[in-house]
Amino acid sequence: MTLRCGYAAIVGAPNAGKSTLLNRLAGAKLSIVTPKAQTTRFRILGIVLEGEAQILLVDTPGIFKPRRRLDRLMVEAAWSGAADADLVLLLVDARAGLTEEVRGIAEGLRAGDEKRRCWLVLNKIDLVAPGQLLPLTAALTALLGCEQVFMISAATGDGVLALRAALAAAMPAGPHLYPDDDLTDLPDRLLAAEIVREQIFLQTTEEIPYAVTVETESFRTLADGAVRIEAVIYVARGGQKAILIGERGRRIRAIGSRARQDLIALLEKKVHLFLHVKERPGWDEETARLRALGLE
Repeated sequence: MTLRCGYAAIVGAPNAGKSTLLNRLAGAKLSIVTPKAQTTRFRILGIVLEGEAQILLVDTPGIFKPRRRLDRLMVEAAWSGAADADLVLLLVDARAGLTEEVRGIAEGLRAGDEKRRCWLVLNKIDLVAPGQLLPLTAALTALLGCEQVFMISAATGDGVLALRAALAAAMPAGPHLYPDDDLTDLPDRLLAAEIVREQIFLQTTEEIPYAVTVETESFRTLADGAVRIEAVIYVARGGQKAILIGERGRRIRAIGSRARQDLIALLEKKVHLFLHVKERPGWDEETARLRALGLE
């Protein structure tokens, strides 16, 4: 059998389901998922073994019109992920259809490297009438000039196995770049910070999730095999800090409790998690904070 290995970047507008698809293809939770747009802030690598092929899936931030430095770097990370890949999957929310954001991404992909291989993947097909899919596919295919089209539901798994098999066959011949039992190249410290940030997205509303970043300050394995994690949550304003902590600390305890459960499942060991909230105005413009996210 011929060994195959290559990079496949998943790009699309915010909330298209990129992280859900990565997790479904990998069979593990590697990228956090929330109902809110712009959850993913940096490229995340998922290592998928399918037969003799190693598929290196790159989940990228959603592409949107940036306003702040953090936004600009997120969008740059997405386009960079597409440029570096052997194959690009343009993931489109079938419910939303051909929006201006999707049109801009498709035009950007087509205007790039002429040799770039692109596939169109329509997601959330379980939420739309079948009659809507063919016109949408025709419009996007004409715009993008893609090699193949797949219709899936990343949430239910419908069509995902066929996509995974096709990806394996499309990877270029070559040796595997990572050990076959690896799932990602992300360090545990960054995964821990992301799990905490996911709970902030899920348990708070309005501007709070977008005004927050999380950094793991300490990640130590104790003598009994348990892990002690200390993470700092930076917020832009004092009022956001008060909301995040909650009355008598109820909200931050709830965030920590759920994040700890997820970390136990992820790391498969006992976890001691300690969260600290600090006010840091302008953190989303700081080089040090952005570098901690892998964006600078």
